[in-house]
Amino acid sequence: MQDEYRTVPRAGVHETEVNRSRFLCALAPAATEQEAQEFIAAVRAEHSDATHNCWAYVIGADASVQKASDDGEPGGTAGVPMLQMLLRRDMRYVVAVVTRYYGGVKLGAGGLIRAYGGAVGEALDALGTVTRRRFRLATVTVDHQRAGKVQNDLRATGRTVRDVRYAEAVTIEIGLPDADVAAFRAWLADITAGTALFETGGESYGDA
Repeated sequence: MQDEYRTVPRAGVHETEVNRSRFLCALAPAATEQEAQEFIAAVRAEHSDATHNCWAYVIGADASVQKASDDGEPGGTAGVPMLQMLLRRDMRYVVAVVTRYYGGVKLGAGGLIRAYGGAVGEALDALGTVTRRRFRLATVTVDHQRAGKVQNDLRATGRTVRDVRYAEAVTIEIGLPDADVAAFRAWLADITAGTALFETGGESYGDA
């Protein structure tokens, strides 16, 4: 698995103009291929009068799903350069749709490649990106007496507390880099006099 990847924090649109053609790049995070397709369909519906609605998306932290469409532009001049820009920027779980309104001047294959790839690059710069880092899910189970101090100490040391559940004991769900697990286990035993139960689970990604 990838240790980290980049994505966009929210949906947004950035517009550029090349030789009187308008290029509107809509970007959005997409957790699944279906989400990406739904976003593409929504943009196409909003800009049904546009000359082209070209798109590309990358799903999976390891970029396992990569798809692109030229939507009527000459083959390889729109969707592929858009996809290449996303990959060059290490973007994952992201969809891009570039809507073109033709301005009367033909750009040629090279011009189209630069315009579509550039529209995605400029939109990423304008909207900003976030880094998601891989971490190990873990749970700390501790008695009610120590739970408050443990939570405060976790936050004070910059640990991400994902969930807290109260029952006979208190279960605190956290995320840890794999490299920190052994040191964390020792730290937890120290601050709880060995009374806390610590269990590791699967992997996930969160804000770096």
